[in-house]
Amino acid sequence: MLRLLASSLTLLLSVTSSLGDAVQQQLARQIQASNSSGSHSLDVANCPGYTLSALKETSNGLAASLALAGPACNAFGKDIGNLTIQVTYETESQLHVHIFDTANSQFTIPETVFSRPNATEGTSANNSDLVFNHQSSPFAFWITRRSTPDETPLFDTRVASLPPTPIAPVIPTDNSTALDSFNLVFEDQYLQLASALPLGANIYGLGEVVASSGIRRDIGTDGGAGTIQNDWARDITDPFDQNIYGVHPMYLEHRFNSSTNTSQSHGVFLLSANGADILLLTPPSSNVSLIEYRLIGGTLDFYFLSGPTPQSVAEQYSSIVGTPTWQPYWGFGFHLCRWGYENIGVVKDVVARMRQENIPLETMWDDIDLYHALRDFTADPVSFPLEDMREFITELASNNQHFIPIVDAAIAKEVNSTDVYDPYRRGAELGVFMKNPDGSEYVGQVWPGYTVFPDWFAPNTTSWWTESLRNWSQSGIEFSGIWLDMNEASSFCDGSCGSGIDISNTTLPVLLPGAPGNLVTDYPEGYNATISGPSGNVTINGTLTFGATDDSSSLSKRGVGAGNQTGIDINAPPYAIHNGNGRLSIHTLATNATHFGGYADLDTHNLWGLMETIATHKALQTVIPGKRPFIIARSTFASFGKWGGHWLGDNFSLWQYMYVSIQGVLQFQLFGIPFVGADTCGFSGNTDEELCNRWVQLAAFTPFYRNHNQRGAISQEPYVWDSVAEASRTAIAVRYSMLPYWYSLFANASTYGTPPVRPLFWEFPEEPELFAVDRQFLIGRDILVTPVLTPNISTVDGIFPGRGKTIWRDWYTHAMVDAKVGVNTTLAAPLGHINVHVRDGAAILLHQIPAYTVEETRAGPFELLVSLTAGGGAFGSAYLDDGVSDPPGPSTIVTFHATEGALRIQSQGKFDVAQKMAAVTVLGVPKKPVEVEVGGTKVKSFVYDGANQELVVSGLEVGLNEDTMMTWN
Repeated sequence: MLRLLASSLTLLLSVTSSLGDAVQQQLARQIQASNSSGSHSLDVANCPGYTLSALKETSNGLAASLALAGPACNAFGKDIGNLTIQVTYETESQLHVHIFDTANSQFTIPETVFSRPNATEGTSANNSDLVFNHQSSPFAFWITRRSTPDETPLFDTRVASLPPTPIAPVIPTDNSTALDSFNLVFEDQYLQLASALPLGANIYGLGEVVASSGIRRDIGTDGGAGTIQNDWARDITDPFDQNIYGVHPMYLEHRFNSSTNTSQSHGVFLLSANGADILLLTPPSSNVSLIEYRLIGGTLDFYFLSGPTPQSVAEQYSSIVGTPTWQPYWGFGFHLCRWGYENIGVVKDVVARMRQENIPLETMWDDIDLYHALRDFTADPVSFPLEDMREFITELASNNQHFIPIVDAAIAKEVNSTDVYDPYRRGAELGVFMKNPDGSEYVGQVWPGYTVFPDWFAPNTTSWWTESLRNWSQSGIEFSGIWLDMNEASSFCDGSCGSGIDISNTTLPVLLPGAPGNLVTDYPEGYNATISGPSGNVTINGTLTFGATDDSSSLSKRGVGAGNQTGIDINAPPYAIHNGNGRLSIHTLATNATHFGGYADLDTHNLWGLMETIATHKALQTVIPGKRPFIIARSTFASFGKWGGHWLGDNFSLWQYMYVSIQGVLQFQLFGIPFVGADTCGFSGNTDEELCNRWVQLAAFTPFYRNHNQRGAISQEPYVWDSVAEASRTAIAVRYSMLPYWYSLFANASTYGTPPVRPLFWEFPEEPELFAVDRQFLIGRDILVTPVLTPNISTVDGIFPGRGKTIWRDWYTHAMVDAKVGVNTTLAAPLGHINVHVRDGAAILLHQIPAYTVEETRAGPFELLVSLTAGGGAFGSAYLDDGVSDPPGPSTIVTFHATEGALRIQSQGKFDVAQKMAAVTVLGVPKKPVEVEVGGTKVKSFVYDGANQELVVSGLEVGLNEDTMMTWN
């Protein structure tokens, strides 16, 4: 169909000049594809599929051959005639289906980058939760549950299960969404596989993306258009519905049976680093939805996860990609950064001002302002002299604070014979930089000018990287962790800069924000200076100013089909995936850039950020031995969580971006990268007092908590506005009191893969009203956060899960919430207040006295908060260790188990917990106790509040290294 359409597209262009850019781009894309197709038909309608033969059963699965079932169609590449399918029941909940070319010539991710799990001994088709079913001709397979074989399959590639083809473009503005055939296509430059889904399926995951539909992906029902998730890592300032920094081809589907009021979840993971489009569509009048994978290389390497709960799907996925790295305790503190701190004096003043205003500061970060000539592993001798930096960082350390610098992906190339830049010179000697196909250095262009890029496949790269970081630390930049940026990798050249460049030209390729010609002068969102005057204040004469002009409507969904192509070669494969930048080489490395071992960047592009992070993790284990590597990076891939954490990239200082930061945090919990957060108050553009006030509160309840903004924008340190300073102090105090809870959740993540932050439906999977909720979230199972996400309001609506069977209590007042069942309840939310509620049945260990730093907070006593169910029960646990050792050393797990009138505290482990528990608060005690005993000793004084059914016992010195009983009657 695409070939037939192509001849008429030129004519169509002449009559579509009034249409939107998305339509014109897509039409141009198809014309270019048609004109450059060569021997490729660009048409899958006649692709014959495959026939299965020579099936052999194994102890834990099967293997078979697949042969092309008819004449090759060569739609977007050359059809591969002989394939192999291997099916392995790896665990009772994990099924591995791999379809690959028998000759093994297609790219697969090396084991050195991604270590695949081994099958558990004894697992077979007979004891798996999942069942692999297949038909031989035309070959297709479908996955069912052993317990419910007659229900709709979890994954189903049979043509008979999918809508009849051909289907006109499902998204009218994008001709590539025409569905001409659902047969398996396996070519050297194009692979296609489709599966039927239940109509309007609840799909979550497939990232990284800022999705306009929210946490639940748009599948083309209920007024949606559908989704094209592009898998091509890209440096871009957080657009909606386009590819951005990371690639995670994994989704969770949640199915609810309204007849039985039961639910089950399962997961599907495609282990592929190749560029791809993943389509979620519902053709008109179809009784099913569908997912279609379109890859421009590699193999079809699927893992199916049986769940059946959302949490178990996430844990099963972590068992494949690896459980998250252990975070240091101090990493959960408040971090502060700005691109635009002009010199060390300014940075010192910021730290001093934070202390003066009593706003806790755990870690000070520095952006590329630190560098000399914008080069990695340097410090500007005038603005950031090394001795001054050494003194400053030493002073931070003496106050239990930390310092983290940025490291960009590109390494400056020496510009002439007198230029001495050791990281480049040493790297060139060791052969650690990427090459052009002819063996010369691949040269790009980033902040320092012309640059080269580490080749993480080369044998000397990790040792060179370690040496560079060690030398930097020893020179005076004694960092506590590393921030990896621009690692998609980003380059300002369109592909290679070429051999004829003037290497001595160090002019910046782009203007830095805040520089003359690129000033950040816009007023904050929603502020109209004509109406409210030039001050930019949140209020004028007591009236909130937001809304005089609201430009948030300018944020629009992308026009799908932004990809372009100029020819059929490695830099522009015949199927043009929907890369938002167009050709694959734009603003990144050319796809013909070459790695050690002969790998082309076309295949490895999406691995660059992951591999840099692995090398950095290993380097920090050498440079800072015995301590947990603390790494925050921008570009991620499956298994990244084993090595580092992630920030959500270059967001905007807009209310909408505060809201979508929640979906970002929740996405990465599913991807096994739980330590994640957004740039608080926004990065790009100018923030304002009200937005920043609300954002510092929200971000205090996300794993990674950092305020960071753009060079040239107005300052947004917490002390800039009195109300933000107060909101910060309040929110950070709550965060620091919760640190034992946070840390225990992350210990579970590192041990079992259990996500610390969760969508509401994960804990209440039989409540459909929660399936799309992403304006609230849960920390663990026990803490419900309901932030304000819109301006000019003093209330917020939030739903309280449990349908009246769960008791929710206010974090601050301990009062029970009189919540409406299954719908929103309106809560008071004056500026400076964020609603936080505790679930019944929780027992949460807390730091009693939040202090200025995490270390000071840890040194103080504990307290315990118990929120009883209606039946008088509660349970919780706390994981305690030294918080920094790598690998983790001795630990102690303290459990708290409440039954009617009694609380049993049990301790198990070898870590000595020095701090005592000084107080216990029990909520849900129906009557004032006659007496209270702790450890067999009567407590002389306790406080009881009948209105909140609250019992408070203080003045205790309960050790957590031994078992203790508390009773009340």
